[in-house]
Amino acid sequence: MSAPRDVVRAHEFDGITEFDNRLPNWWLWTFYLACIFSFFYWLHFHVLKTGMLPRERFAAEMAEYEARRNEIAVSDEMLLAKAQDPEVLASGAAVFQGTCLPCHGPRANGVNVVDGQSILLPGPNLTDRFWLHGGRPVDIYRTISQGVPNTAMIAWKGVLGANKCVDVTAYVLSLRNTDVPGGKEPEGTEYVEEGVR
Repeated sequence: MSAPRDVVRAHEFDGITEFDNRLPNWWLWTFYLACIFSFFYWLHFHVLKTGMLPRERFAAEMAEYEARRNEIAVSDEMLLAKAQDPEVLASGAAVFQGTCLPCHGPRANGVNVVDGQSILLPGPNLTDRFWLHGGRPVDIYRTISQGVPNTAMIAWKGVLGANKCVDVTAYVLSLRNTDVPGGKEPEGTEYVEEGVR
């Protein structure tokens, strides 16, 4: 049996010709299967909408990840323990300097001193014993993470994430009752820790 002859196609371009050979069966079957697959893919995702497109699945997975990342079992004990951890306090101090300083001041006492003039800031003094929205550690965390409606205190959890909110809460806990001089007058209700009189 003689080998099949190469057939040259009739057209020519710039002296270049090409063979008119039959495509291999494996390539043809790959092509046919891809066409069949694409029909069912189109039917499943675009017509019946019984599946999520890759972009939608990615968005859903990211939303689930963010929800899990922002779920932290927060308790008074956990926050007080974090307030004793130097690494957490350093992280919280950095967050405070970057986000909280404009409203609470560089010394967290609700005052900024510029050219010898004391300027009262919108945020309360965080170094005294008085708290507008509760002085328990979980109250402070809730105020930071969820914010306070109709005030300058926004919800920081969506911006910083739960872990950074924990860090800055621990830092604020380390500041309370330090009574930094020259701070704003007390606002809110005095918070006295249990067992401390």
